[in-house]
Amino acid sequence: MTEMTNTTQGKELQVQEKKELKPKDEGTYQARFFIPHTDIFETDEGLTVVLEMPGVGKDQVSVDVEDERLAIEGRIDFSNYAQLDPVYTEYNVGHYRRSFTLPDKVDLDKISADLKDGVLTVHLPKAEEVKPRKIPVN
Repeated sequence: MTEMTNTTQGKELQVQEKKELKPKDEGTYQARFFIPHTDIFETDEGLTVVLEMPGVGKDQVSVDVEDERLAIEGRIDFSNYAQLDPVYTEYNVGHYRRSFTLPDKVDLDKISADLKDGVLTVHLPKAEEVKPRKIPVN
């Protein structure tokens, strides 16, 4: 696949190829796992993590927090693809997995996630004590 670039408002955008997750230990699954393409945005209110996971339904995604680590996994229902005989494909079908170490400033009790049209958005609100605030001057 060739790498494409576009210029938008002086910024260069690059299309990346899908990367397969390389297992560190022996796996027990008979399927591939891919690293979903991810964007992370920060505002005064918190962090937003956006992951592309086409083909994953709401009941097939898990978002877990354990030991200051955010773990995300999306599973594909391969039966949806069993009868297809593709003429042309641009990506391989497989599960998705990604994890992140969370910064101390995230309020772990208020993390939320939404999945729409194969795009998972995870909201990581900042703890109140680290949010920027105005100090009144008397």
